[in-house]
Amino acid sequence: MPVLNRIADFAPEMSEWRRHLHAHPELGFDCHRTAAFVAERLRAFGVDELHEGIAESGIVAIVNGRGEGPTIGLRADMDALPIAEETGSDHASTVPGVMHACGHDGHTTMLLGAAKYLAETRRFRGRVALIFQPAEEEGGGGEVMVEEGILERFGIAEVYALHNVPNIPLGHFVTTPGPIMAAVDTARVVVTGKGGHGAYPHECIDPIPAVVGMVGALQTIASRNVNPLDEVVVSVTEIHAGTASNIIAETARFVATIRTFREEVRMQVKRRFKEIVTGQAAAFAVRAEIDYELGYPATVNAPDQTAFAADVAREIAGAAGVNDAGGREMGAEDFSYMLEQRPGCYLFLGQGPGAGLHHPAYEFNDEAAPYGASCFARLVERAQPLD
Repeated sequence: MPVLNRIADFAPEMSEWRRHLHAHPELGFDCHRTAAFVAERLRAFGVDELHEGIAESGIVAIVNGRGEGPTIGLRADMDALPIAEETGSDHASTVPGVMHACGHDGHTTMLLGAAKYLAETRRFRGRVALIFQPAEEEGGGGEVMVEEGILERFGIAEVYALHNVPNIPLGHFVTTPGPIMAAVDTARVVVTGKGGHGAYPHECIDPIPAVVGMVGALQTIASRNVNPLDEVVVSVTEIHAGTASNIIAETARFVATIRTFREEVRMQVKRRFKEIVTGQAAAFAVRAEIDYELGYPATVNAPDQTAFAADVAREIAGAAGVNDAGGREMGAEDFSYMLEQRPGCYLFLGQGPGAGLHHPAYEFNDEAAPYGASCFARLVERAQPLD
């Protein structure tokens, strides 16, 4: 059973939905037009309940099966990225500087396709909760939806999500039990010295050598502090200082992204980051202010649900098309907040060759949508089968 026949029947319609969404991207929590489009389709499909305005523009739709049973959650993200599109397609973004460069238009389309099929066939017990989430890229819409109580309100027992990946064969699935994506934290450091004339450095306290020392020393966290078997990334991604060649700056600042998997390592890195910056500041006689923000936690797949989801994926892609020991990614995902509260699984779906995620030439491959929609649908039918 590769793609479900009924879903294959309306694949052209799914392509139309996706291309409309691609042409009208929205950022963060401000996904109101996207949500209105989704809600209109869901009403037409005949869902049993439609709950709007969750996490500002999120939606939860309920489809009842035949008979009593639990509620399974399926989640798709809806937001775009602040990137100027370079695809040249006839359905390119109509919003300057904003595009669907991560395929959330495709994720929304796949869940809509599953919604249409499930509302039409209802070959399952219990209920399915279709979760359309804003602000995955920035803002933590998943966390907000959890905080607003969707898991308890709708009695969701398990949750599943898919994410497309370019340059994995079309229709292939990759997942892994345990941590699959990293926790992401952000550190912002402002270093203050004493500015002055570039010709008289002895009369100044230059913050730039201090920042250089800090950036170099921070690399010892991964190389000398953390167990080599525990993956960690500490990347300084911004440095800002100075205004002219003959001026020693008063202040300098830098920003770092920190990626870890285990909570103990996460806290170890946070502690060492502050110790190193504070120590280097003392050595260079500058003052350092540290804003260390804990972001999305690690995305952790439950072993039983991962084995189940991989088995479902094999129905769609065949045994050779599923890698259920695919390893970890250092990217981050706010579906992690849902997986902290409920068992479930996050899977990657290959969409064939193309530009990478977050690239201005990226575009979701419409041929991948029926695979994702079929996987979503079969997760429900297999998890909650009719007697």
